[in-house]
Amino acid sequence: MSAIIVEGLGKRYLLSHRGRMVEGYLRDAITSAARSLGRALSLRGKGSGDERDEEFWALSDVSFRIEEGERVGIIGRNGAGKSTLLKILSRITRPTTGEVRIRGRAASLLEVGTGFHGELTGRENIFLNGAILGMTKAEIHRKFDAIVDFSGVERFLDTPVKRYSSGMYVRLAFAVAAHLESDILLVDEVLAVGDAEFQKKCLGKMEDIGKEGRTVLFVSHNMNAIEQLCTKCLLLDKGRLALQSNDVRSVITDYLYGFESGPAVSEWSSSGEEFRNPWFRPVRFAITDGRGRKRPMPVANNEEAWIWVEGEITEADPALKVGYAIFSDDGLLLYWTFHTDLPESKWPALGKGTWILRSRIPPKLLNEGSYRVELIGMLHRRIWLFEPAVNAPGIYMTIWGGLSNSPYWMERRPGLFAPVMEWTASPAGSA
Repeated sequence: MSAIIVEGLGKRYLLSHRGRMVEGYLRDAITSAARSLGRALSLRGKGSGDERDEEFWALSDVSFRIEEGERVGIIGRNGAGKSTLLKILSRITRPTTGEVRIRGRAASLLEVGTGFHGELTGRENIFLNGAILGMTKAEIHRKFDAIVDFSGVERFLDTPVKRYSSGMYVRLAFAVAAHLESDILLVDEVLAVGDAEFQKKCLGKMEDIGKEGRTVLFVSHNMNAIEQLCTKCLLLDKGRLALQSNDVRSVITDYLYGFESGPAVSEWSSSGEEFRNPWFRPVRFAITDGRGRKRPMPVANNEEAWIWVEGEITEADPALKVGYAIFSDDGLLLYWTFHTDLPESKWPALGKGTWILRSRIPPKLLNEGSYRVELIGMLHRRIWLFEPAVNAPGIYMTIWGGLSNSPYWMERRPGLFAPVMEWTASPAGSA
């Protein structure tokens, strides 16, 4: 039996250029009124200016069914419409077109600390948030100890949550939502706030919920978590449902390897405004020969190939790191590398202007197969300019042949890598 039926779903926003939004829901209306008043005051006496309304569809003609007990992953790049979809399913936002039918009681965890009051303690917020989610007082009392134990914040239970870290917030919020006796659990990308141990705990809890016959919808950029947890996967692209399948790995592979462009694209060029930032704006990202010419595919295991990164710097920063990540054909990360990996004295000197960074892909290393290579750009350790598997430019490389000179095994080897090693032999006892 279907737990969720979505037919022809669309969500439109009108992005007004005269200081007001044209879309009417409770929270949106309040926000819109406040913005309109502020902008009206700021524009008083300045003329009407540009009064265009730009139409933007966050979702367009999305249809699918989710059966009871399915654990469904929802993936897609930033701005694909994932969070909008969950807000509609949670009845926070009303759709512009289409219909949503939900069978059973739904609990949602869409934003860290949603429903929490900063001045109240953790204990008080368990009762407040539980009530908001539809739990009775008796139900909260019955599950209180389990919620506290799962959250791991017992020591700070009587501390106002405004003093909690974001990790403590999400621990407590997830614990309350996960212990609600709901038929459907909707979880947005909030687990990224928690540490690795807590993420593992949350994934285990969601898996248990699914095994109990309840339905889980999980939005995440963590492809390993999606593959581990989910029995079905939906891929959104620019507000449309691009792909859905019970073969979760195949959907993830299409997402990571480009369901539009296909694995033949070994060069990326900026169209002008992508990834604009002062530190490093990529212009060209390609697999080339040593002189920067586009490398024909496939490349043999024993042939040379280079990663070519051309970009513009308007503000030099010694904390800038540019590099690439390479993924296997099943989406497994093989390695990262940065231009700052060697001792600092050997770093390429980067200043203002347009620069070309080159890195040789080691020959006699990669196995036969298709690989996705994604550009990495970051400042320090936390500020992403473009992040692999999230929003980074990606290109493709195919390795074929060159694995060995032996006539006895010329095909693809088992394993991720196929290094050609040197061997020596000597009589036993002679060394």
